[in-house]
Amino acid sequence: MLLQLIKEIQKAKNPEQAKILQKFFRTGKDEYAEGDIFLGIKVPVQRGIAKKYTGLSLPKIQRLLDSKVHEHRLIGLIILNQKFKNANQEDKGNIFNFYLKNTKKINNWDLVDFSAPKIVGAFLLDQDKKILYELTKSENLWDRRIAIISTFYFIKQEKFADTLAISELLLDDRHDLIHKAVGWMLREVGKKEQEILEDFLKQHYKKMPRTMLRYAIEKFEKEKRKKYLMGEI
Repeated sequence: MLLQLIKEIQKAKNPEQAKILQKFFRTGKDEYAEGDIFLGIKVPVQRGIAKKYTGLSLPKIQRLLDSKVHEHRLIGLIILNQKFKNANQEDKGNIFNFYLKNTKKINNWDLVDFSAPKIVGAFLLDQDKKILYELTKSENLWDRRIAIISTFYFIKQEKFADTLAISELLLDDRHDLIHKAVGWMLREVGKKEQEILEDFLKQHYKKMPRTMLRYAIEKFEKEKRKKYLMGEI
């Protein structure tokens, strides 16, 4: 089944699109996705391929995640998401642990954003969330992004405490991709409860990286956005 899947992925490759994606996802020397290989397959096509292979075992998904080809890893995560959704609680725990063992392979922002809320966030909703705070301290960029993006699942359930706490821990993060992720999650909190977001911003907005702040206040009225950016709140 795995060999058949890989053949189908290879058949769908688009070299011209691959060149575009190599640049878009910053795969050059010293960039965040250095060495990542793209085949140029659009996500809807990947979803269509993955639907045929939802019975793939965890060891075979592991082989996809071990690949240097981006589409192999994304399709592996699409299948893993579906397996988690359909699993009983014990199997969900096994998939959760499998995911955490592979965070170094979930090493681009689209891979994190697509999978972390649906697996890590969904599993931890009513569980001890200590692991998220451990990931927040990691030197690995993708661990830190997993920590904050996983809370998107909590936000959808109108539980904001962990998003706010992890956002505070990441205020001084050095990486632009964390600034964007934190700002995005704060914006999602604000879409549910703007007052809660504003309480957080009033404490922290003057020290927030500019990108993080811009993302967080994106849905505010123009004049209010301007006041935050000018430091006049």
